[in-house]
Amino acid sequence: MKIKSSLSKLLFVLLSSIFVFGMIFTGCFRSAAEEEAVMEEAAVSREPEAVMVEEAMEMEEEYAEEEKIAGDAETQYGEVPVAGDRKVIKTAYIELEVEVGKFEDTLFELTSLAEQNEGFVSNSQSYSDPDGNLTSGSVTIRIPSNKYSSIINKIKEMGTVKSTSSAGQDVTQEYTDLESRLRNYQAQEEVLLDLMKQSKKVSDSLEVQRELSNVQEQIEVIKGRMDYLDDLVSFSTIDVYFYEPEPIKTAADWGFVDALKRGLRGAVSVFNGLMMFLIAASPVLVIIAIILIVIWQVIRARKRRRVKKEQK
Repeated sequence: MKIKSSLSKLLFVLLSSIFVFGMIFTGCFRSAAEEEAVMEEAAVSREPEAVMVEEAMEMEEEYAEEEKIAGDAETQYGEVPVAGDRKVIKTAYIELEVEVGKFEDTLFELTSLAEQNEGFVSNSQSYSDPDGNLTSGSVTIRIPSNKYSSIINKIKEMGTVKSTSSAGQDVTQEYTDLESRLRNYQAQEEVLLDLMKQSKKVSDSLEVQRELSNVQEQIEVIKGRMDYLDDLVSFSTIDVYFYEPEPIKTAADWGFVDALKRGLRGAVSVFNGLMMFLIAASPVLVIIAIILIVIWQVIRARKRRRVKKEQK
């Protein structure tokens, strides 16, 4: 009986343990299922706009990572630039002395030289001598860079070279940086355009539009700078200053007629100076004249009285 009672107690404890363990397992399983259901419901309830924003941010981060890798590669290969790919702005200055009476002909030759070589004159100035003849001036011409050296040699043949200088500004690095920035902004533009198409709320559309306008503005600024550098690189600038020598005075210039002219000019100058002095000193001279007249009248009156006394 004791053994049977012990077996009954053991069986009761075992069944109770199985029941308790089953209840705990069922509760844990139900909590996990409820939590998963809540998470699925929250994920489904998210707005499409939030999902699109997250996707756009992920795409932008991926592209930024690609740009960083590409930029590192460009920097690595940019350390050994290829000579033919370099962008150099070439400029030159030439001072020429041309023959007397050849100024206008030289001006025409410089203009024709630029036009015949697919270039143009960007600036021109001329100066005349006291007689009204054009004898000096400057011209700025723009010519294709591949004809830079040959054009300079031809200009030097037009007269006597008094001075010359040339310079080259390498803008390869700046241009490469602009290209990289342009690709980055264009990628952002594409992402924003796609996001604009998918936006359903007015507020989201306005925010995307504002960001898109900023990106497009930066794209236009970069393109403008690149076009400006392309123009300076494609067309070199040459400034030419040329002049006729001053005429040498001959002995005929020192003849009688020239001496007479100079004498008359001197006399007129002296007369003009004297007149200016008299006009400036006229108030003082008038006062002195009055004093002298009064003194003269007093002396004359005394002489008359003396004569009258002597006659008596």
